[in-house]
Formats: sequence, structure tokens, C-alpha cells
Amino acid sequence: MKKPSNHASAWPRHLFLISSSEPMPKAGKASKDSKASLEAMGSKAWHLLRMARLGLPVPPALVLGTHYTREPAASLLPLFGGGLTAFEAVCGQQLGDARAPLIVSVRSGAPVSMPGMMETLLNVGLCDATLPGLLRQSGNPRMVWDAYRRLIASYAVVVGGLAAQPFEAERLLACAGADERMLDYAQLRTLCRRYLELYQSLAGQPFPQDPREQLAAAVQAVYGSWFSPKAASYRKLHGIDEGLGTAVIVQRMVFGNTGHRSGAGVGFTRDPSSGEPALWVDFLANAQGEDVVSGQRNAHGHATLAQTLPQAWEALQQAARTLEGELGDMQDFEFTVQDGHLYLLQTRSGKRTPRAAARIALDLYEAGLIERQTARERTAHLKAKDLVLQQLAPSAGDSAADAAAPLELARASSACSGIASGEIALDPEHAIERARAGVPVLLLRQDAQTEDIEALQRVQGLLTQRGARTAHAAVVARQLGKVCLVGCEGLRIDAQRQTVAFGPHEFAVGQTLTLDGNQGIVYAGALAVVDVPDTPLQRRLQALRSNS
Repeated sequence: MKKPSNHASAWPRHLFLISSSEPMPKAGKASKDSKASLEAMGSKAWHLLRMARLGLPVPPALVLGTHYTREPAASLLPLFGGGLTAFEAVCGQQLGDARAPLIVSVRSGAPVSMPGMMETLLNVGLCDATLPGLLRQSGNPRMVWDAYRRLIASYAVVVGGLAAQPFEAERLLACAGADERMLDYAQLRTLCRRYLELYQSLAGQPFPQDPREQLAAAVQAVYGSWFSPKAASYRKLHGIDEGLGTAVIVQRMVFGNTGHRSGAGVGFTRDPSSGEPALWVDFLANAQGEDVVSGQRNAHGHATLAQTLPQAWEALQQAARTLEGELGDMQDFEFTVQDGHLYLLQTRSGKRTPRAAARIALDLYEAGLIERQTARERTAHLKAKDLVLQQLAPSAGDSAADAAAPLELARASSACSGIASGEIALDPEHAIERARAGVPVLLLRQDAQTEDIEALQRVQGLLTQRGARTAHAAVVARQLGKVCLVGCEGLRIDAQRQTVAFGPHEFAVGQTLTLDGNQGIVYAGALAVVDVPDTPLQRRLQALRSNS
């Protein structure tokens, strides 16, 4: 790839540099973020900038603006013509340096939140030449080989357009049924070498060993994901203008996969289902962020983080208070802990249920964090019927009712409360077809996948064998008001036979289940439901709307 000149006469208008070490610009003095706006740099980068200015721990980032969405190639001149040099100076590292390489993530970020609809690449800049340097920097061979194999597989899919399945098959073969986090550095090194062979075989060319080539191709691919089918479906569903475009964020990597004192997580400053004012966190130790949000891994709650990394947990609680105080709303945030140190990678207003929307607005108003008019505006669309909790109808309590007690099949993590009954569907096309026929449907999947968005619009609920409550697909399901249970380890899906099993109990596609999102329980059959009004919340909302 031809490298543009590093000379730049002026800082490009659609390029932004974010760093906690960058001072606030003085009055009348321009800076590398002085033309920043949510529309120009996207919501994710805009909030990174705000967090950096608050002194929160944000890794440095270089942002290519939404302006380049229609012509991504035009972003490469400002990127390599001065932007990267300034970014490297802030990081104190250089991309491609064999001794102390800069390793980056490349993320999307539109002006409006579109969880999981566009692409991300992590560990960009790793190659055969820079790998020894990262080994010397980190002293952690397992982390380095793990990061390299992740880059090869994700680059193959996102940039190369190759199928993920061959790489996944190699990973499963290497794991031999164990958790991949148990692989040692030698096993990961072998897996990397197999990935490199597989990439060359499938792509017809070697995996790119030039970090600048990797970066340029990653930027192009992330811009291109704005036009992907799932992103287009999401925009259509939510009435989002395609012309907004997405920014691309190049950010210094922090590694959550360095061992037991590291990890990655996603959280909400309040419970997004009920609005309860307590941190709601999914955390996975010795992992990278994609492990949590991809829908392919189960995660732990905040108790694991608090017990294993108490200082990071305390820092996260303080950061959550700071964010709510500054932004005046419940936040959905992503974070990484590297060797005990907390880093924030994203924050945005969190998706929530109608009941949670009412309680959060009322609580924030009563705490003095938002004005009364703001609370009214945030709850103006809510009606009394929205402030209702669905529950299973109680049995009469006699012996006949006890004999007919519902059959509990399994338990799972609840990403959205409520009750949903419907017939089993194992693929989104079948689910859509049955829902169009007026049949209540539950979609059962191995993983929580954002590609299922069109089906999620039509089904009553989602049940997955793997995935975290904060996986992108679970976030979308909650936004759509769908009952969602994830990480159901007792679920077994046989796609060939079109059956599912919970222990000894087997069900065919078309049979009926009930998901209890309040308790995180799966039941056999369709169960009766009652609506229980949240009377105290209704009264609080009525008082907010009164003129007194």
C-alpha cells in the first residue's frame, strides 16, 4: 500500500484526537477537538471526549469523522498524513514499531446508538514483526498469542469477507471441550499458526503483515459496515436517517486478557429492566470486550468483579456516579480492566423498558440531577398500561392446582422482565413466517445474535444457550420490549432433528414454552399471565405531570 506523506499543513476538519492528557483549549485557541460535535464525530467518540475531559480513564483515540462514510478512502490521507503521527505522540508508541508497537482497536460510532449493528476489530497492528515487541512490553506470552489469533480470525471475517466457521472449528478443536481461557501460550501459538495457514488457503493470499495496511483496511471495513443488511434493518426499524453515517474510532488497545487481574465488562448505572438505582454489570475475567457483547459467552455479575478486583470495582462505582451526574441519565458503559487498572471505552444513554424509563426519570428528578421539565419530556410517551409488570397467574393453592404445577425446565439470566409464551422456532426465517401467520413465537438460539433483528421484532421472546445480559442482541431485545433469557446452560438445540432438550425433556419445533423474565425460568407449555399495575410508580408519574 502506498503511504501518503506525513506532512500536514493544518489539522484536518474531520479528524479528532482524544486524550486525557490533552488540556482544554483556551478561549479563542483551536485544538484537535475544537470542531468536535456529536454529529461530526459520532456519539461514541463524543462521549469518549466528554469522559476524557472529566478526567476519567479513557485510552487515547483518533477519530475519523462521519463525513467520510460515503467515501471511506478519503479518510486515509488525513489518517496517514498527520493524524496517526499525532496519535502516536500521545500514546508514546508507534504503529509497526518492532520494539514497542502501538496496538489499536478500530470501532464504529454513529451519531445515534446502534448496538452491535456495525463492525469492530481489536488488536490491529499485531503481526509477525511486532509480536516479539509486545511480548517484551507485556511479559505475557499467553496474552500476546491470544490477541494475535483473535485479530487473524476477526480480520478474516470483517475485512476479508471470509466465513467465521472454519476459524471457529479450529478454535473448538484446540479447546477440546474446555474453556478457551484455559489454553496456554504454546497452544495459542499453534492455533495462531493454523489460523495463518487457514487465512492464506481461504483468502488466496497471506494475512497482511504491514500494520498500516491492516489499519487502512480495517477503517474501510468499519465504514462499510454502516451499509450492512443488519444495520439497514435497524435504521429502518427505528427511523434512523442513513445520511447520518458513522465515525471510525482508532483507539489504543487495553488488554483484558492478561490474566486473573484483568477482564472486560459491560454495565448500566441502573437496572435497565426495573430502573432500580444499582449498578447492573456483566463481567468476564481474562477476556476482551467482544467476548461479552458478542452473545457467544456467558458472563458473571458484579459480585465476581467486586470480589476479585475490589479496587477496579470501587473505581467503576465512582465513575458511574460521575457519569450520571454529568450526563443526567442512566448510562450503558463498556470497560476493560488491565492488570487491576480500570479503563472506560464507551458510555451512552442506556436502552430501558418503559417501567425503567419512568422510575429512572423520576428518581433522577427527585435527586436533583435533571429538571422537572426534562423528566416530563422523558416520560411523555408513557401510559398507565406501560407501568405494569406481567406475572404468572397464581395457582388456587389446592391439591389439584398443586398437581398441575407448571413444569420448570431450566434457569437462565434475565435480560428483560415479563412473561412470554409461544411456539418454538429455531431459525429467524421460520420465526418470521409463523409470526406473520399470527402465531406467538419464541426464538431459541445457541447465541444471542444481532443478525436476528428482523425476527426479534416479531417474536414474543428470545432464549439462548450462550450470551450475557448485556450482549448487543440482548440490548436490542430489551429495547424492543421482548422477554429475553440468555446463558441457559440447560438448553440443548438439535438443528438437524429440529428439537430442543432441557435435561430429559425434549420438545419439537412448534411446541410451546413459557419464558419468565422476572425469575429467569423456562417452563413447559403456555401458562396463564396476569398484569399487575405498578401503582406506586403510576402515582409518582401522575404527580410529576400535575401542575402543582
